[in-house]
Amino acid sequence: MGLRGEIFSARTTTGRRTYFFNVKENRSGDVFLNLVESKKNSDTDFERHSIIVFKEDLDSFMEALDRAVRFIRGSKS
Repeated sequence: MGLRGEIFSARTTTGRRTYFFNVKENRSGDVFLNLVESKKNSDTDFERHSIIVFKEDLDSFMEALDRAVRFIRGSKS
């Protein structure tokens, strides 16, 4: 197990924002997704926002995320 329970991590940087997709495992063995947005406010200051999606909620979360992305992209389906 990695730092702070991380078992997988991916990131993408777009301009002033960096998004982290961290899969973590807690002490009980529960696996969850931790999504973090880090936004640079100044040369030394960062603003961070985080949400956690638990394993049992992933299907519902992904379905809603997919619908939202399709809406943003202009898809009617």
